[in-house]
Amino acid sequence: MQAEYEMKVRVIHSPQGRAARLFVNIPMPLAGALDIQAGERIRWQLLGRSDMRLVRLEAPSPAKGLKK
Repeated sequence: MQAEYEMKVRVIHSPQGRAARLFVNIPMPLAGALDIQAGERIRWQLLGRSDMRLVRLEAPSPAKGLKK
């Protein structure tokens, strides 16, 4: 499995003068390896100016586990 994935940060322009938002996607191979599902809640933790950590708010059930 590939250990690094390069992604582009995209902008979403909201209607009616609302502030623009930034969007980062998770590549399907990475989402599959981590068993991340659509709609799952996550949180970003800022570790430094160049490092962030993705934290899952609800861990997957132990029966599923990580795919190896």
